[in-house]
Amino acid sequence: MIQTSIDEKWTFRNGFVDSLGILQGDPGVEVNLPHDGMIGTEVTPDAPAKSDSGYFVGGLTNYTKYVQIPQEWDGDCVGLMIDGAMMNVAIDLNGGKVCGHHYGYAPFYVDLTDYITFGKENRITINCNNSMYVNSRWYTGSGLYRGVKLVHGPRVHVAPDGIYVFTREVADGYAFLEAEIEVENKTLENRLAEVTVTITKDGSDEKECVSKRTIQIGTGKTETAKMAINIKNPLLWDAEDPNLYKVTVQVKNLGVYRTHFIPQEDQEVDEADTLFGIRTITADAVRGLRINGKTVKLKGGCLHHDNGLLGSVSLYEAEARKVSKLKAEGFNAIRTAHNPPSAALVEACDRLGMYIFDEAFDAWGIAKRSGDYSQFFDADWEIDLTAFVKRDRNHPSVILWSTGNEIPERGGLDNGYTLATRLATTIKKLDPTRPVSNGICSLWSGLDDELVQGKSQLQNSSEGLIDTTWETVTEPFTNGMDIVGYNYMEELYERDHEMFPERVILGSENFPKEIGFRWPLVERLPYVIGDFTWTAWDYLGEAGIGKAVYVEDNDPIIETNGWALMPPSGSPYPWRCANDADFDITGRMMPQGAYRSVVWGSSQTHLYSMHPETFGKTEVMTMWGFPVFLSNWNYEGWDNKDIRLVVFSNAEEVELLVNGTSLGRKKVSHERPLPNSVYFDTTYVPGTVEAISYTDGKEISRDSLVTTGAPSKIRLIPEKKEMSADGHDLIYVGIEITDDNGNVVPDAEITLTAEISGAATLAGFGSGNPQTEDNYTDNETTTLRGRAMAILRAGFQSGRTTISISAHGFDVVSDEFNVKQ
Repeated sequence: MIQTSIDEKWTFRNGFVDSLGILQGDPGVEVNLPHDGMIGTEVTPDAPAKSDSGYFVGGLTNYTKYVQIPQEWDGDCVGLMIDGAMMNVAIDLNGGKVCGHHYGYAPFYVDLTDYITFGKENRITINCNNSMYVNSRWYTGSGLYRGVKLVHGPRVHVAPDGIYVFTREVADGYAFLEAEIEVENKTLENRLAEVTVTITKDGSDEKECVSKRTIQIGTGKTETAKMAINIKNPLLWDAEDPNLYKVTVQVKNLGVYRTHFIPQEDQEVDEADTLFGIRTITADAVRGLRINGKTVKLKGGCLHHDNGLLGSVSLYEAEARKVSKLKAEGFNAIRTAHNPPSAALVEACDRLGMYIFDEAFDAWGIAKRSGDYSQFFDADWEIDLTAFVKRDRNHPSVILWSTGNEIPERGGLDNGYTLATRLATTIKKLDPTRPVSNGICSLWSGLDDELVQGKSQLQNSSEGLIDTTWETVTEPFTNGMDIVGYNYMEELYERDHEMFPERVILGSENFPKEIGFRWPLVERLPYVIGDFTWTAWDYLGEAGIGKAVYVEDNDPIIETNGWALMPPSGSPYPWRCANDADFDITGRMMPQGAYRSVVWGSSQTHLYSMHPETFGKTEVMTMWGFPVFLSNWNYEGWDNKDIRLVVFSNAEEVELLVNGTSLGRKKVSHERPLPNSVYFDTTYVPGTVEAISYTDGKEISRDSLVTTGAPSKIRLIPEKKEMSADGHDLIYVGIEITDDNGNVVPDAEITLTAEISGAATLAGFGSGNPQTEDNYTDNETTTLRGRAMAILRAGFQSGRTTISISAHGFDVVSDEFNVKQ
C-alpha cells in the first residue's frame, strides 16, 4: 500500500482527551511530527525517576489531526503506520477508540478501514500515557516522536512490511535471492493475484530483474508469494561499500476463484517498495564473523535512541549526522540499546554503511523498573518482536538480532530458559538469514535467594566470576543463540572458549576506558567478533553514570571504588546526561573518542591537559567513566604550578615542547590502564604546548594547545547552508566563543540568546553540559568550554531563514540559510 507522511500540522495538548468538548476547550499548540512532548518541559529535583530520566517528568499528552479521506477511497483499505509512539497509546478516530499499543519503541500498523467516514474530514486523536513511574532506566521522551504515515490501497494489497527479499548465495557472478511477499485479501471472496517483483539499483530506473508469481488468497486471509530471483554481477553491500537496491512490488487483483477462475474486469493494482542490499552473513568460532565471505571485527558502540537537544525526536538528518561522525572516528557497528531503533536510523546505516546489532527489549517479564515493559511482555512480546523484525529484515545494515539486554531471566527465573529459546526461534522463523544474540551480564541479579547468597550485587561487577557458576547458570539461556553477548566479561573469553569451543562470543557492552587493553584481545581471538563500548554517543538520563573526581589520598570515597559516584545518590539534580560517551550530545568528540580512534589505528596525535588542581590527587572513577582530560591551556592563577599532560598516539615515541623548549621524548606506553598514551609532568606557564609523535625517528603527526586571549567574539559554524522544506530537514549550527585571534576559548562560559526568523524554527539550543537546567526548546543557553549548538528545523514552506546569536558584551552575529522545495 502507498504510505504518505502526514506529519504536518498536528495539534498538541497536555492531558488526556476523551471527548470533543475537551478539544474545543483547549486550542493546544500546532506542531509538526516527529515531536517529543517531554523535552520542552521543566526538570525538577523531585522527579519520580530522578537521574534515570535526567530529572524530566513524564505525563499525559495527546495529538489531534483532521485528515480529509477522499470519497473515491470508499471500498479501499486505509490505515496508519506508526514507527514508534511513547507510550501506552490509544488511537481514536472520530471519537471512537480504534486500538491501543503499549511498547513505545515497536512499530505498529493501525487499520482504520472500518471506522473511516469517506468523503469527509476524519479526526485522528492519539493519547500517549508516559505517567507510569518509573517506566525506564533512561530518558524516553513522549508522544509521536517518530512520525505517522497514512496508508492506502485496494482490498487486495501488499501487507504492511510484507516485503522480504534475502540473499541465499553469491557465487559464479550471480546473487541468488529469494523474495517472500505477503498479500492480504480484505474482500469477501477468494482471489487470484499476480505478484510482480522488480529489482533496480537505488536511484536508477534500470531493471536488474523482474519476477512474477500468481497466488490464491482466501477471503480475509494473508498468503505469501515466493519466488527465486537471480541478479547477474551484483553490487554487494558492506560497511565500506554500502551498495543498495530497491525492490518494488505490484499486486494485481486478477479476479475471483470459486470452482474456477472468474476474471475481474477492473483489475486493481497495489504497489509498495523498500530498500535492501545483497550480502551474506556467517559466524563461527573458527573464522569469526564473515560479511560476504570476509572476516569482520565489529568496532561497535551502544547507542540510545534520543538525539540530545532534540529529545527523542528521530529525523533522518540527525541520525545520518550521528552515523557519519561515528564512522569518521572508526566505528563500523552500533548496538541499538536497548530497544528497536527508528526507521530513520536504520536507513541512515543502510545508506552510509554501518552495521547494526538490532535489539528488541530491555526487560521481559521480570521488571527492572516498576512501570516498564515487563507488565505487558507476556501479552505483547510476540506481536512487538514480529513487527520489529519484519520492518528491519530487508535492511542490509542489520546483521545481528538481539532478544534483550541483561535480562533477569538469564538465570532461569520466570521460565527464562524457555522464553529465551522461544524468542530466538520466533526471530529465526521470520528471518533465518541472520544470527541471534542477547547481551548477557554477570549474576548481580537474576538468582533466587539461595543462590544469591555471597554473590556481589553491584551492577556489572567482575566479582563472582572466579568460578564457573555464571557459565553453568546461563548455559540453558543461550539455547537458540548463534552468538552469545558478554557484557563486561572479557576476562571470561578464553576460559569459556575451552568450555564451549564452538561458541561465538561478542563483547556486547564494555567499559569505555578499557578499550586500549581489550581491543588487542578481540583482534587475537577468532571466536570473539567485536566489542561494543558503553556508549558511543552521550544520551539523556541514566545521568552521571560516567564520571571521575580527584581527591586527597585520605578521602573515604576512595574505598568505594567509584560506586559512591554512581546514580542516583551520586548524581544529584541537575545531572542530565550519562557523561560516558565518545561524543557529547551536540556531536563533539570527547577525549575518550579520540583515544578509541588511536587504539583502532588512527595516526593522529591528541594532546590534553589535566587541571592543575588535580595534580597529585587520587583519581576516583565510575566503571563507565574516563579521566578528565581537557583541550585547555588556560589556567589563570596557576602559573608555575605542577600540571600533567597526556598524549594519545600510535607512534613509537612522543616529544613534548612547552613554548618551544623540549621536555624530551618518551616511549608510548602499551601497558594498562591506557595503552597508546604518554604522560608528561611539568609546570604550567602560559603560551603553547606541542606534542609530536615519531616512528623510526620520523614525525607522524602533532597536536597543540594554546593559551588564548579573553573571550571577544561569537563564531557560527553551520554544517550546511540549505535544507529541504519537508518539515524534517535540519541544519546544525555550531557556536564558538573565540578570542581576537580566532582561537576557541576553552574555559568560556557565556550566556547566549538565539533569535530565528523565516522559514525554519529553532528545534534545539544548548551545549554538551551533562549538568544543566537548560530547556533545549527555548532560546537561551550557556556555553560549555566555549561551545554551544543551535539546531534549525525546516517547515513545509520554502524561503530564507536567519539565526542571530547574541550575548552581553559581544557583537550580534547572524547567518542566513535557504529552505527550498
